[in-house]
Amino acid sequence: MTNETGAQPCSGKPAYSLESDAQSAKLARNMSGTEIIALAGAAAAAGVINAVAGGGTLITFPALLFFGTPPIVANATSTLALVFGTAGSVFGFRQQIAGVKPWLKRFTPVSLLGGLVGGILLTSTREEIFAKMVPFLILFATIIFVTQGAFRRFAGFADKSETTATPHARAVWAAVLFQFFVAVYGGYFGAGIGILMLASLGYLGLTNIHEMNCLKTVLSSLINQVAAIYFIFAGLIDWPKTLVMTAGAVAGYFLGAHYSQRIPQKSVRQIITAVGFIISAVMFYKQFR
Repeated sequence: MTNETGAQPCSGKPAYSLESDAQSAKLARNMSGTEIIALAGAAAAAGVINAVAGGGTLITFPALLFFGTPPIVANATSTLALVFGTAGSVFGFRQQIAGVKPWLKRFTPVSLLGGLVGGILLTSTREEIFAKMVPFLILFATIIFVTQGAFRRFAGFADKSETTATPHARAVWAAVLFQFFVAVYGGYFGAGIGILMLASLGYLGLTNIHEMNCLKTVLSSLINQVAAIYFIFAGLIDWPKTLVMTAGAVAGYFLGAHYSQRIPQKSVRQIITAVGFIISAVMFYKQFR
C-alpha cells in the first residue's frame, strides 16, 4: 500500500531500497487511455515550455506522481523522457557552439561528474525522505523560476547579442565549482538549473544571451543525459510511461521551437509560476497534513 505520492509507508523494513523502486518501475504495464493522453499531454506541454521558457519538469514530475508513480521513479522517468527534447534543443544552438568551446571545456567535466553524483545521491535517498522533500524541491524550483528576472538584473546582463563571451579569469574557478553543485542538483532533481547557470555565467561577465543560452542548454543536456543513463542501469525507469512521454515531449519541443516567437513568454511564465505554486501547496498538504 502506498500513500498519495507513491511512497511506501513505514514498517519494519527500510522505506526505500533501490531494488524495491526498480520493481516499482516495472509495474503499471497497462496504462489507461486517460493516463496515456494525460502523460503525453503533460510531456508535450513540458516540451513547449522548455523550448520557450524552461521549467517543464514542474509539469511532468507532478503528472507522474498524480498517476501513482513512486517519487524517485517519477523523477528518473521524467528526466529520461525530457532528455531527447533537450538534445534536440542543442542542435538548434549549433551555430553558437563554436563560440563557447572554451567554456564547454571548463564546464563539461564538472557537469558530467555532478550529474552522476546527483543521480547516485537520488538512488541513495530513502523513498520516504524523498517524498517529504518533493514539496520543498518543487517550491524551490518555482521560486528560482519566478525570480529569474531579478537574478538576471542582479547579474548585470540583458537580452542582447552584440557582446561575445569574454573569460574573466578571477571568477572562472568559482564558477566551475558552482557549476559542479548545480550539476549535482540537476542530477538529483533538475528543475530550475537553467537559471542558476545563467546567473553564474552572468557573474563571469558573459553578456551574449545567445551564447549563454547555448552553454546552458548544452550543459543541461549533458547533466540530464548522464543522470538518465545512471537511472537506466539502476532500473528506475518506468518504460511504458517513458515512451508515451518521450513522444509527447519531442512533439512539444518541435512545436515550441516553431511557435516560440508567437507565444508571449510573459504569459507562459505566469502559467508555469501559478502551476508550480499550486502543485507545491498540494504536495505540502498531502505530506504534512
